[in-house]
Amino acid sequence: MRGRLSSGDLLNSIVESCDDAIISKDLDGVIMSWNASAERIFGYSRSEAIGRPITLIIPQEFHFEEENILRRIKSGERIEHYEAVRRRKDGTLIDVSLSISPIKNDEGEILGASKIARDISEEKRNQRRLAMYRRRYELLHSIGKTLSTDLNLTRIVDETVAAATVATGAQFGAFFYNVLNDKGESYILYALSGADRAAFDKFGMPRNTAVFDPTFKGTDIVRSDDITQDPRYGKNAPHFGQPNGHLPVVSYLAVPVRSHKGEVLGGLFFGHERPGMFDQESEEMAIEIAAVAGLMFDNARLYDEMGREVERRRAAEDTKELLLQEIKHRVRNLLATIEVIASQSLHDITLENRRAFIARMRTIAGTHDLLTVHDWKVASLSEVVAQGLRPFNRYRISVSGPDVNLEPSRSLMLALVVHELGMNALKYGALSNGEGRISISWQLSQKGELHFLWQETGGPYVDPPQCRGFGSTLVERALRGSGGDAELLFQPTGVVCAITMALQV
Repeated sequence: MRGRLSSGDLLNSIVESCDDAIISKDLDGVIMSWNASAERIFGYSRSEAIGRPITLIIPQEFHFEEENILRRIKSGERIEHYEAVRRRKDGTLIDVSLSISPIKNDEGEILGASKIARDISEEKRNQRRLAMYRRRYELLHSIGKTLSTDLNLTRIVDETVAAATVATGAQFGAFFYNVLNDKGESYILYALSGADRAAFDKFGMPRNTAVFDPTFKGTDIVRSDDITQDPRYGKNAPHFGQPNGHLPVVSYLAVPVRSHKGEVLGGLFFGHERPGMFDQESEEMAIEIAAVAGLMFDNARLYDEMGREVERRRAAEDTKELLLQEIKHRVRNLLATIEVIASQSLHDITLENRRAFIARMRTIAGTHDLLTVHDWKVASLSEVVAQGLRPFNRYRISVSGPDVNLEPSRSLMLALVVHELGMNALKYGALSNGEGRISISWQLSQKGELHFLWQETGGPYVDPPQCRGFGSTLVERALRGSGGDAELLFQPTGVVCAITMALQV
């Protein structure tokens, strides 16, 4: 007959098969039971654990926790899911999640406590790893943001070294810029973090030794738990290793810094006086920071070169400005001289013609000034029209059209045309009475041609002239000679001038 399983046997079976450590202790904290998972998690066998105080698995600095637990258990309190650190037999510290309940007899008397301990070390490692990745991302983001907003090479290097030293967990970090002497072995210290610069200055710059060579040549990343044990270490005179008084480098990490073209700019070097301080994560962080820094160094060097180029160009611009002002001055003097000669030579012509001649000279001079402002490259059509209309009452003239730039010869010609049309309107047309108005407009065709329209209304009745004067001749012939076309119509309601001109900008 098959035997029946008692409730006690069933409970023992569950306890033994449980993945969690299940431990019981008395009110003095002495271990009374110890299941198989407790052996696996903490490394002590039943015979080693039972009868010994629970502090066997509690680190010395956390013994105060046990006093607090026993006090709460004696008061009948249950302790739910509390995280703690415990020590294995081999000395390894592990993270555990604890649940502790009072053990009572049938009369309700508290005899001790049962403890369920779950090993959460892997979970904690994952959490720490995620936190590290988060900090790593935030740090890289911060470094990238800081460096991308700064183009000063000195500040970029200082920021990079300081951030990288913290990110890798180094005690001190340095950046050496790759400057070669005639022998190919001179490197200048550019920045240092975590130590006084004098700590390096009195020993001179690192030479192209076997340890430094892979970094300065960009051939390899060097990471060592103890660089003093590296076979490449201590092979060079006169120190054969670290000189007396030098920073105590044991853990060592060095990463080349390259430009986007692959040029080795120098190296980031990190050290710590304790061994085994740099792991794969430290190396990867240093590599990523070096990559960001390389791009920023490129930008900073380009910015410095651009600054020098700007200074050269500014000097050239200053020289050109002096030349333009001198030309402007000489043109003004020339036109003023022409005015004087014309006034003296043409003394027998009418005063009206003399004034017209001088007004034309002044229109040319004004357009010269306008072109000088734009370095004699282009002038705005709006400004050219305004220059031609300067002698006239503008409130009776409307001007509209898109932004158009004209090259110098067309600017001068169109300013004169507008001036002549305005003089004609003042003497005979829309500006000769109190009611007339002038509309000036232009637009660009799909072929890139300028269509310019001058239209007068409200002036005296217009009779076509019996002969063409200077203004009419200038408008039609000059424009045609400049690759344009003009049609001048003397309609009864007012003069209309339609100009078509190919633009050459």
